[in-house]
Amino acid sequence: MTSLIGDFVERVDFNSYEDFYKNFKLKYDDDFNFGFDVVDKYAEIDPEKIALIWTNDDEKHTFTFKDMKEYSNRTVNLFKRLGIKKGDKVMLTLKNRYEWWICMVALHKLGAIAIPATHMLKLHDIDFRLKQAEVKAIVSVEEDNLLPDYEEAEKELDWDLIKLVIETDREGWINFNEAIKDESPVYERPAGDENPMSDEVFMIYFTSGTSGLPKMVSHRHTYCLGHIPTAKYWQNVVEDGVHHTASDTGWGKAVWGNIYGQWIAGTAVFIYDYVRFNGIKLLEKIIENKVDTFCAPPTVYRFLIKENISGYDFSNLKYVATAGEPLPPEVSERFYDIAGLRIKEGFGQTETTLSIGTFIWLDAKVGSIGKPSPLYKLELHDEDDNPVEIGDEGELCFDVSEGVPPGLFKEYYKDPEKQAAQWHDGFYHCGDTAWVDEDGYVHFVGRNDDIIKSSGYRIGPYEVESAVLSHEAVRHCAITAYPDEVRGQIVKATIVLQPDFEPSESLTKDIQNHVKRVTAPYKYPRMVEYTDELPETISGKTRRVEIREKDQNRG
Repeated sequence: MTSLIGDFVERVDFNSYEDFYKNFKLKYDDDFNFGFDVVDKYAEIDPEKIALIWTNDDEKHTFTFKDMKEYSNRTVNLFKRLGIKKGDKVMLTLKNRYEWWICMVALHKLGAIAIPATHMLKLHDIDFRLKQAEVKAIVSVEEDNLLPDYEEAEKELDWDLIKLVIETDREGWINFNEAIKDESPVYERPAGDENPMSDEVFMIYFTSGTSGLPKMVSHRHTYCLGHIPTAKYWQNVVEDGVHHTASDTGWGKAVWGNIYGQWIAGTAVFIYDYVRFNGIKLLEKIIENKVDTFCAPPTVYRFLIKENISGYDFSNLKYVATAGEPLPPEVSERFYDIAGLRIKEGFGQTETTLSIGTFIWLDAKVGSIGKPSPLYKLELHDEDDNPVEIGDEGELCFDVSEGVPPGLFKEYYKDPEKQAAQWHDGFYHCGDTAWVDEDGYVHFVGRNDDIIKSSGYRIGPYEVESAVLSHEAVRHCAITAYPDEVRGQIVKATIVLQPDFEPSESLTKDIQNHVKRVTAPYKYPRMVEYTDELPETISGKTRRVEIREKDQNRG
């Protein structure tokens, strides 16, 4: 058994959350590099240690750290031969192909800047990203209209775009898999200015764009180390075990759960590259590949509990976690009844690593996202930037007056106005509202812009959404504020019904009464609108702002 976690933390084991919060400390060199100091180091001390177990419906591949070192070195040498150098931006639209892990490690070694992106991008999304980030190269799968859209967007650029594609021969594109065969599996750590430094930018994510155009969030190399608490002390990954996080590589959750903290802590990552999501097939793959720890957004757990999974063998699964959106209590209870495991919630943003979590020493508490990570000094502030009392709502803010913790982003790239709005007076302002109970647990309320102010009450959308979703007729739901002359705003529910239900006045009344029974009566939706689908970002998050703007225009 080998684990490199001790190379990067002063202490590995803790007796309690309090001990963890007080004494967890990271340590690293000025030129820390995940590719050299983690992947290549494992390849040196334990070359047959499993890094990645990858499967789709037709084939399966297992990669050791020796494999990852050699494949990533071939890729670095290919990138360099094509003219990609330190600081260049390279966009990856690779779904869950194993080449994503190879390319990420290669880019980190080279010091180029990775821009992971979902394959679901449309032409306008691609055009926006290529221009905003000044992307020099792309590596992509062949999916739907993705390659023609890249070619169309390239026409608008003032520079030549290097285009690589997975296992495909196409004019104007380089077949990535064929090209790396001719490259050397040896690449030595560079010296001098070519050696990437830990404080330099190594990755950029575009935000989901739930409240406007996507922003570019830039992260330093130390971001990888910021995910040690994510993997080791929240997901509770097992040394030489297998972990799976349900996420497309284009989403930030992929780097939360399928590479950095997990490999540092010594666990292998399992990936199922499916064509279309199927809860039962995913569960069968998890069981077949003896996954020990599992993390997924609440939506996945919701799919699972609606399937007939009571007879499945969960004995190998030791720990489960969730983040991305609040976990409905009924989903948590139903999964516990079936699998005997409590789902541990956590919170973070594209801008952060896990900043609040139900860490391994903490009991899961209904409605809570847990307690702060030791990397983040949390305060809740009111509208005048003053700290709030226990039990009062405030904006989640992280103290950066004494330095920026590893894991917190460097800046909004090319957006100084957004940077100034979120970073000021010694704090990074998350833009999210929460409250802390007497036990120190944090309870998420919602995005500041999503909070509904009705007749003097402040109502968070997620609690109401959870109540609406617990009605048997409701498939999806978005809670937003609707303008009202008397109350200022009222609660509106935009609902997608289950296939066997039809909109009716009696159903609306039944849903409203149901909400009154399961949460505070003043929170019930006074307005209900039925729709076939909710407006979403390309990452699947509901665009409540679009619903609000539509309702404002009505008014």
